[in-house]
Amino acid sequence: MSLTICVNQLSFSAQKEENTKEILQLMSESDAQLDVFPEYSMGIPANGINKGYVRENAEPLDGEFVQRIVDGTLGRHSAVVFTTFLKEKDSIYNTAILAKSGKIQAVYKKIHLFDAFGNQESAIFTAGNKLATADLEPFKIGLAVCFDLRFPEIFRAMMYKGVNLFIIPSGWYEGEYKIEQWRALLAARAHENVSYLVAANQTSPSFIGHSTVIHPMGYPIKEVNHEKASFLAELDFEELQKARQSIPIMHLAKRDLYPVL
Repeated sequence: MSLTICVNQLSFSAQKEENTKEILQLMSESDAQLDVFPEYSMGIPANGINKGYVRENAEPLDGEFVQRIVDGTLGRHSAVVFTTFLKEKDSIYNTAILAKSGKIQAVYKKIHLFDAFGNQESAIFTAGNKLATADLEPFKIGLAVCFDLRFPEIFRAMMYKGVNLFIIPSGWYEGEYKIEQWRALLAARAHENVSYLVAANQTSPSFIGHSTVIHPMGYPIKEVNHEKASFLAELDFEELQKARQSIPIMHLAKRDLYPVL
């Protein structure tokens, strides 16, 4: 059993309609069972995410942006992961969505907001407080977004819930040692939980690219450079089972002891 994914490394513009059309076009051309797109799928201005831009473009879950992409999976028995600025009452969430065959399967509101390296995402978004998982045979998917990578607790919590494939839409900014940090964190989150990991990142001019698929044993199955790219990877469920037999993390974990410590 396996799952074929297509990772789409893009540079989104500030034009929501333009970005929507690009996503739908790539989905229509894809033969994959799952298409994955980066963080800020709605768009991002040249000078970076800001409160005015997000408030102007944010939509509810049944808004046009989300529904057009969800509808793009209709009749194709395919799935997609993308992000949106989700408006709920007076709050806006940086949100990842998994949809399949015309239906939303999981909604994840980013828990750890990017208040680092001089950024303050918490001035724009409200933080989420729940995990989001869904079955996509033969795997169980867990969603996270970009800066969440620096917090291993939520990945371990998802693993305890049966997740064996992490999907992480990202907008990992350029900066000193940022590629090294990106690679180290991706490999660690995958291997410490003996799970596959798929990270779709934005690219130039502001982001590092290097979208990656990581094997449960911690090595990259595929990594691209900083250029715009879409690539396929096949995730073998038997490979996952072999890895978990070799390293039985669930059995060896001292779950009752950790809260005490």
